[in-house]
Amino acid sequence: MATATASVGSATKNGVRRELFKSPVFDEVGLPRDSDNLYLQTVDTMLTAAEMLELPHEVQIILAQPKNEIMVHFPVRMDDGTFKLFKGYRVQHNNSLGPYKGGIRFHPDVHLDDVKSLALLMTMKTSLVRIPFGGGKGGVKCDPHALSRNELMRVSRRFIAAISHAIGPDYDIPAPDVGTNAQVMAWFADTYESLTDSNRNSWDAMRVVTGKPVEIGGSLGREKATGQGVVDTLVEIAPELGIKVEGMRFSVIGYGNVGSWTARILGRMGAKLVAVLDHTGAIREDKGIDTEELAGHVAKHGGVGGFGSATKVSTEEFYRTKVDVLVPAALEQMIKEQEAGWIDAKVIAEGANAPTTPAGDRVFNERGIEIIPAILANAGGVTVSYFEWVQNKSCVTWDAEEVDQALNRHMVMAARRTKLMRQRFNCDMRTAAYIAALENIGKVYAVRGIFP
Repeated sequence: MATATASVGSATKNGVRRELFKSPVFDEVGLPRDSDNLYLQTVDTMLTAAEMLELPHEVQIILAQPKNEIMVHFPVRMDDGTFKLFKGYRVQHNNSLGPYKGGIRFHPDVHLDDVKSLALLMTMKTSLVRIPFGGGKGGVKCDPHALSRNELMRVSRRFIAAISHAIGPDYDIPAPDVGTNAQVMAWFADTYESLTDSNRNSWDAMRVVTGKPVEIGGSLGREKATGQGVVDTLVEIAPELGIKVEGMRFSVIGYGNVGSWTARILGRMGAKLVAVLDHTGAIREDKGIDTEELAGHVAKHGGVGGFGSATKVSTEEFYRTKVDVLVPAALEQMIKEQEAGWIDAKVIAEGANAPTTPAGDRVFNERGIEIIPAILANAGGVTVSYFEWVQNKSCVTWDAEEVDQALNRHMVMAARRTKLMRQRFNCDMRTAAYIAALENIGKVYAVRGIFP
């Protein structure tokens, strides 16, 4: 871990270079300066917006650290009869707006600081789209693709058992993330119900997670929700950026749930997917890629590599492909300074959480490339998770059209709040989105006060 005297780097706002990690809050709460640490980067972005907003200092201190950080180690019996010890996390960042909310990922590179960063981002997202949830995040350090179905089930059940005391349908509600899906959520919900006295009310206990299968209370529209939110946001903002969605050329990083649904929905609206990059390689077709055909290929083969209706290209060629919009929809921190210099796009719509490093951000600002930040573009998933929670709590179900209409209202209003703050503070869109989120949180603390 870097010390407080480490090089702090710099970033650009409105053409003016600013030093990173200058807020006194870093020293006050004992945070080091490390420009390679995702959590510290996220805190710095938040504090920069908070200072512009003149958010009360005590609120800045509270938001700079999570309320709770939970780490567990749990043994799981593997198919060969041996036992393996797994490490898991649940970070509860802030619940001033409502119960903690956030996904759980299964990935080999899960680390505490990354989970902390994603929990903070969730606090910002829920506030920006005005849903009554706080921010949380969790994860297990494992490779789900290397596990059999039975091993995956045992890891899922054992992890949720290990943190069952720290979650609940009105306290902390997990959801799917990278490496987890509706099936894993079903195992989570069933295990939680079996281990707690809430099994006297099965329907209510199932609210402990969202992103469940429809058969056990999941919401229609949840699978495509994050991608739909990216599209809804883009449609609202694109006109003032000089982009028309019909006929728009776009590319995508990652063709999993978020990337594929974003591409498929945009394709149905007349936009043209011309390039895709994922862990299996990069492909390009200037005449347009059939988004549905590619989704079928990825489902069968695990990635875009080998897709016969497009040409294999290098990673650099992918980034240099001229498009109107690039949608990073894979993991965090993929667009670094070099990639940002290669990119030939007017707009970056962040479908993934924190896909751009501060150095990449600086390059985009200097080049005049607009960024629709993740706390706005990526918020569709948690919004429909909220709808699922409401449906479970009310013992009702919504049809797909009702879900889409409600999601669109939340995303459009969040985009408008961001645009308003951008005009008011004359800042980039990422900072504006944070300001819009923080203004809401500040109002809540002003009313609630701080105990005691």
